[in-house]
Amino acid sequence: MGGVPNLRIVRFETGNRTATFPVTITLVAKEICHIRHTALEAARITATRHMTKRIGPNAFHMKIRIYPHIVLRENKQATGAGADRISQGMRSAFGKIVGSAARVKIGQKLISIHTDPANYTKAKDALRKASMKFPTPCSITVDRGNDLILGL
Repeated sequence: MGGVPNLRIVRFETGNRTATFPVTITLVAKEICHIRHTALEAARITATRHMTKRIGPNAFHMKIRIYPHIVLRENKQATGAGADRISQGMRSAFGKIVGSAARVKIGQKLISIHTDPANYTKAKDALRKASMKFPTPCSITVDRGNDLILGL
């Protein structure tokens, strides 16, 4: 195979990992697609920066729920003058490794943020901004655990 490329994702979990938070806001995929590791890292940075600026680094716990394990390959074509003499076309077109991606199904959870009820709207906005980095439309679901009297 020739090896697996390095992931661009720095951390799969950010924020306060030790505290327990009653509210979980989750980003859910609406369509089947492949999400590249660069898009996952861009979404993580966007959501983490939004949450850290608004409520601080210890008031939430964010987790990326998917792992990019599919290796992407590309058969690069030569262009320009004399390219027809150099390129092989589709002969031996296995391609070179260009990255990795996660295969996502309908209804699969992508990113979860655990936080307090007071920070619910900020976490929802952070996931909305993170969803802009993905090639699929996403929805946001809220799980309040066993406590139904939170006023959300």
